[in-house]
Amino acid sequence: MNMDTPSFFTPPVPPVSDTDRGLFRFFAAVRSNGLQIWPRRAYEQDVLVNSGFGRKRFLLNSPKAIHRVLVENPSNYARTPATIRILRPVTGDGLLLSEGEDWRHQRKIIAPALAPRVMPMLVRHMIGAAQETIARLAATAETGESVDLLSLMQLLALEIAARSMFSLEMHRHGAALRRMIAQFAQELGRPYFFDLVLPAAIPTLRDLRRLMFRRRWIALMDEIIAGRLNAPPGDPPRDLFDMLLAARDPDTGAAFSRAQLRDQIATLIVAGHETTALTLFWSAYLLACAPSAQKRVADEVRALNFTAEAANTALTDLVHTRAVVNEALRLYPPAFALARIARQRDNADGIDIPPGSLIMISPWVLHRHVRLWERPEVFMPSRFLREEPPRFSFMPFGAGPRVCIGAQFALTEASLVLAMLIQRFEIALADDRPVLPVAVITTQPDHPAPFWLRPRR
Repeated sequence: MNMDTPSFFTPPVPPVSDTDRGLFRFFAAVRSNGLQIWPRRAYEQDVLVNSGFGRKRFLLNSPKAIHRVLVENPSNYARTPATIRILRPVTGDGLLLSEGEDWRHQRKIIAPALAPRVMPMLVRHMIGAAQETIARLAATAETGESVDLLSLMQLLALEIAARSMFSLEMHRHGAALRRMIAQFAQELGRPYFFDLVLPAAIPTLRDLRRLMFRRRWIALMDEIIAGRLNAPPGDPPRDLFDMLLAARDPDTGAAFSRAQLRDQIATLIVAGHETTALTLFWSAYLLACAPSAQKRVADEVRALNFTAEAANTALTDLVHTRAVVNEALRLYPPAFALARIARQRDNADGIDIPPGSLIMISPWVLHRHVRLWERPEVFMPSRFLREEPPRFSFMPFGAGPRVCIGAQFALTEASLVLAMLIQRFEIALADDRPVLPVAVITTQPDHPAPFWLRPRR
């Protein structure tokens, strides 16, 4: 990669259609690359309306309409059957898929475990895992070999998530966790036609395979939990398991049952690691393509101390690093779309929404909308140094009551790991093949691009 490449460049994206997709082309795009669902006018208009199978489909880009759906009237908008049938085998009835009073009960118990005061404990796990990965990368860099940064970031993020949850058990169960999560993502996590059109109560052959997976997944979770319950409690808490085990509903004093504890643990590990790994990959890719932006981050982190004891202090100095992470989240939001089913008729910023309508809010489209962003297609981290983006125009973690409870954890992890990586290495792409985003469940690169990591002198 030419080191004179300008800082602000336009990353390649899949082609955008000039016309709306019919229903079957829509389903095909969902299956292959969800970023190609929407036509060009989706990036220019406040709402896009289509229909099929007797149901209206809305893509909402108006911040006021999004506010109505996610904040003012969220109880009217339920998870789609496809979301439930695909994710329940790994998350169970944890916070991600729970609804109503059950969700409120779970949220009240979990929130203190991810409060800012807990972050120093979690940062220690982040730093320890990152230091080990960087040491291995340094050995590879000395040989001059290229590296698969995507796989490395996936392994690192899973290691951090699992250590943060099970600091005492990773040496025994880490390999099994990685193997099962990879198997689910490759074989069972993709949406198929019947996933999208059948009610969740009607099982498919793929659902039977998911059920078999869930039995093995539960057995692994139960084995890990049993080992921790037989260990003496930590004082102070050592990880999120200790926090969740001790957590109580502030109103009733109720603790999680064994099954509820298992589902919360699975949700936090599965939902947390892949999204952060992708954020780290895309951040590194953007900096490899914009050397002067990489130099600004390198200058910022050069003298910072990223030991477990000092990392929390260093976090406050990561101004440019956080801007790069936010710009990566804008250009490549891990969750490219949110989908809901309207339970009852509603009106969102003047848009009449009949009951049974499919409501879609796409961070991918929203973050590239011409009415909401200056030069939205361009990598320009400086936009996050000026002022906060307008509400409901930037939402990589969702919004409203159901905003991702682990957002602060993810941002802290991505900023720290990226800073440590750039402090140690100069990053460049090892070939000129364009890296295109592909979205099925998350926004991933279309191939594991090779990178050169050269030690900084």
